[in-house]
Amino acid sequence: MSLLPRPVSQTTDASAPPFRLSAHSVIRTDPSAATTARILAEALRASTGFALPVEPIGTEEVVDSVGTDITLSIDPSLSTTSGAYRLTAAASGVEIVGADADGVHHGTQTLRQLLPPDNWAPMAGAQDWIITATVVDDAPRFAYRGAMLDVARHFFTVAQVQRFIDQIAALKLNHLHLHLTDDQGWRLEIAGWPELTRIGAATAVGGGEGGSYSADDYRAIIEYATARRVTIVPEIDVPGHTNAVLAAYPELNPDGVAREPYTGTEVGFSSLDIHAESTYEFLDDVFTQLAAMTPGPYLHLGGDEALATPEADFLHFARRVSELVATTGKTAIAWHEFGASRELASGTIGQYWNYVSPEHGHADKLRSFVDQGGQVVMSPADAAYLDMQYPDIATAGLTWADGPTSVERSAVWEPTDIVEGVGEQDILGVEAPLWTETVPDVQTLEFLVFPRIASIAEIGWSERRAPDWSDFRVRLAELAQSWSAAGIAFHRSPEVSWLD
Repeated sequence: MSLLPRPVSQTTDASAPPFRLSAHSVIRTDPSAATTARILAEALRASTGFALPVEPIGTEEVVDSVGTDITLSIDPSLSTTSGAYRLTAAASGVEIVGADADGVHHGTQTLRQLLPPDNWAPMAGAQDWIITATVVDDAPRFAYRGAMLDVARHFFTVAQVQRFIDQIAALKLNHLHLHLTDDQGWRLEIAGWPELTRIGAATAVGGGEGGSYSADDYRAIIEYATARRVTIVPEIDVPGHTNAVLAAYPELNPDGVAREPYTGTEVGFSSLDIHAESTYEFLDDVFTQLAAMTPGPYLHLGGDEALATPEADFLHFARRVSELVATTGKTAIAWHEFGASRELASGTIGQYWNYVSPEHGHADKLRSFVDQGGQVVMSPADAAYLDMQYPDIATAGLTWADGPTSVERSAVWEPTDIVEGVGEQDILGVEAPLWTETVPDVQTLEFLVFPRIASIAEIGWSERRAPDWSDFRVRLAELAQSWSAAGIAFHRSPEVSWLD
């Protein structure tokens, strides 16, 4: 089985005896990798039916040894790159050594790709669970490899978000950006501001049922993601995309009049009151609470399409809110429009959403973050946005980002080639956003996300090489067998020769 994302190196020896997972197999682990070991055991137990006990390294009894153990350990001397690992599979067992806990987790995802695809299917039944003798040495290119899920336009439950976390973690993505607020809904409970969810969360695009996460719900998402080495990046989108806030708390609106709940899809018509201190008191409370609930280092400010905010007001606002986030101890991320300000809190990260060939003015705004001591996350809409339609079918998705996006287009762009002056050291990573104006359910979500999310996973993880679409599409077809086994409703694009 070839791998996706493509590893740094992979050597196989088909002439050597393979590793065979069996009912006698045991997963042995360092204490620091015990959570990953438990998750691996539960996943393989569900498909194979094997008990797969998890035991500490050093408890082996030679008399009981049958050479089918899976051993997980951490060796910081392996690499200075977080997430690096080495996997060795032989008849005597599988050994996964990570440079850190992230590396062990990524190694287990590689292990599952090397096993028959049915290891992703519940109750797959009896078969040979074999891995050809293999050595994989691997490490990620970028530290930030993410996906974004918009739960504001259409709401997704805790269980549905957790399913998505499992899916992106399998591709070695390690950040989930949750777009929690927009004109159509505010989706997170904030203590002291009950109307945000009572009024602001009551609707969705098209007039459908809204929804929100309690503080306990949000903690459940955080805990689930953390166990799978995924960092949650929450976004409170300001100063535009704020109709739900203005419906709930009209005093935050420049004219003090409550807005009607909004269920459409147009953008750029709402704005917080930039000159009222009550706006910043509200945001300070929100960011402080959000920072306390979020163990990851980032809070996302949004900041895109603030067309109802005059330019001078927007620049003033960008400076103040980036400083507010900094006072919480977190690093602010903002869409690249915030780069119009030259007074951002030091280290603020810019997220680029314009095209692979930037339109006028967008590149300058992105470079501004680097000039101010920050880095950037690349999400070019015409390649990385997962809500764009496919060229061959128009049942869901949008077309504004230079028309539909093919799987090939999603796979062959290079982050360092987009904006002149923004090089490898300036790029924190890449992200694949899914906006949900046309995504009311999980089936539509998975149809738009898969297979193109695999492109962004490879671009974020694998070493830079000349794009090789012919090789990628073959590995993609192999990987998709596991999606079929897992019941993922992916799009079978005619660009790829899918395998049954």
